[in-house]
Amino acid sequence: MKKTDIKPNRPGGQVYVIAGKDEFLVAEKTAGLVGELLKPDQMQMCLWRADADKVTAVEVFDELRTLPFLAQRRVVVLAGADDFVSDNRDMLEKYFESPAASGVLILTVGSWASNTRLAKALPKVGQLIEVGELKSRELVGYICDYTREQHNKNLSYNAAQMLIELSGDEPGILRNEIDKLAAYVAAAKNITEKEIAELVGRNRVFGAFEVIDSMMAADTGTAIEKLRMMFDADKDAEYTVLGAFAWHFRRMFTAAAMLQKGERPDFVAKKLNIWNQKLFDIIKKIGLKRIGDCLRQLAEFDYQIKTGRATAQTAIESMIVQFAETK
Repeated sequence: MKKTDIKPNRPGGQVYVIAGKDEFLVAEKTAGLVGELLKPDQMQMCLWRADADKVTAVEVFDELRTLPFLAQRRVVVLAGADDFVSDNRDMLEKYFESPAASGVLILTVGSWASNTRLAKALPKVGQLIEVGELKSRELVGYICDYTREQHNKNLSYNAAQMLIELSGDEPGILRNEIDKLAAYVAAAKNITEKEIAELVGRNRVFGAFEVIDSMMAADTGTAIEKLRMMFDADKDAEYTVLGAFAWHFRRMFTAAAMLQKGERPDFVAKKLNIWNQKLFDIIKKIGLKRIGDCLRQLAEFDYQIKTGRATAQTAIESMIVQFAETK
């Protein structure tokens, strides 16, 4: 994590505002900043954390003016402080003019307007740290870096993409999954798609493939029955099953494209870590274009689900029926 440009030797107190919509990333940045301001053995006596809706302004300012014990500074972290800032703007403006000499105030907020008196006064006593949301294309690099830095293990691009599709795009959840996977593979240096399928999405990955297999065999009734069983067995299926289907179809599309270019099936299987040979039978049966059509349909379903126009179950059921009608 990139260190914040703090100025520990500046005279007077300090104020940091950490602004961002992603609560996990904001909390991560806050923890990093606290780690720069205080040594581990100072945190018990010199760190005060509170949710902004559970304390008063008087309590906060009293904590800031409390002298640190055997340390240079006392750090006060106020989480979720948007309403606190609005409700106590006048008091904060006065505090910014004359902050406690040894106090460091950290406010975490969802947004920070730049045209207020507080915003204009902030650079004189501290700084604004803006935490942007990770875009989908950045998540892969984020969890690959985390795997390497925290666990000294390698996570390939394809494996990272699979994990995101199976677990969602919340950074905190992805990190937790990586922690479990690192323990699962033990001394192994690599976390592969095979381990992710076994630990994170066994039911989703193999269940989705069974649905696809029945769907490609034009057995619509069995495909829908297996799909409904997946939803009945997994309370998180609404949020994760679409990713499992997309993962399978993306692998099939890549494999089909490689085969079309003349690559041997054994080379493709090794390159893409394909352990289910049935996948090649499906590719041969339906071809690259139909696989691409399914992928585009899944992307449209993803948009419909995120905008509340469809549920994952009804969307995939409609794809199964449409596939049978156009076969």
